[in-house]
Amino acid sequence: MQTEKVVDHIVKWLKDYTINAKMKGFVVGVSGGIDSAVTSTLCARTSLDVLCLEMPIHQSEKQVNRAANHIDWLQEHYPNVQRQPVNLTSVFDSLIEVLPDVANEESRFMSLANTRARLRMTTLYYFAALRGYLVAGTGNKVEDFGVGFYTKYGDGGVDLSPIADLLKTEVYEIADYLGVNEEIIQAAPTDGLWGDNRTDEDQIGASYPELEWAMKMNDEGKTVSDFSGREKEVFTIFKRLNSANQHKMKPIPVCEIPEMLK
Repeated sequence: MQTEKVVDHIVKWLKDYTINAKMKGFVVGVSGGIDSAVTSTLCARTSLDVLCLEMPIHQSEKQVNRAANHIDWLQEHYPNVQRQPVNLTSVFDSLIEVLPDVANEESRFMSLANTRARLRMTTLYYFAALRGYLVAGTGNKVEDFGVGFYTKYGDGGVDLSPIADLLKTEVYEIADYLGVNEEIIQAAPTDGLWGDNRTDEDQIGASYPELEWAMKMNDEGKTVSDFSGREKEVFTIFKRLNSANQHKMKPIPVCEIPEMLK
């Protein structure tokens, strides 16, 4: 990958899109992870306004500190960056109190994890509307178009997606080029929706390099029967998630009414 040229291309795309949309800048949720660090830095390089939101919900201290340190670093290098801490823990807890208990605890935990992402999306759009900004998405290609590893109308609810055509390994290449803090580059990827230190790999059952391989094999028309051992296990995981999450990756279906019925 021609990293410098890719960075320049994304930055120009971000700036051109925003100016053409007659908007003033970007709002980005900064989590302490690699994707939000790269996205916020790319936005900062446009010279347009960038508002970085810190939105912890029972977050681990390490994640909170990494996010804060990254915003500190951004502000040292880019005068157009502002920060806005919004602790959503009490909002989340209040919502839980009024929601009824359910018998299936596993489903409840997953639903509440997605609720965290949707509270953050709501907060991002609150500030975007106040300031005339666009919400910049932080999803990469593996998450957005491979396994659908994001929350519908949560972190999937954005105005534009600057890194969604980059594989996770390519995001790391760009992070290194941009000078993103080493603590973020070295941290295991996590969606931060569970209030503990579980990683993306813990949840998915495969690493991002493995998933990237599976995406390539899927594009080549391979099937599960073409593999054995760990490769078969990884490809099976990819196919299962890719199939189950098509509802996220395809446009919302519209019931079209035949003209004869109108």
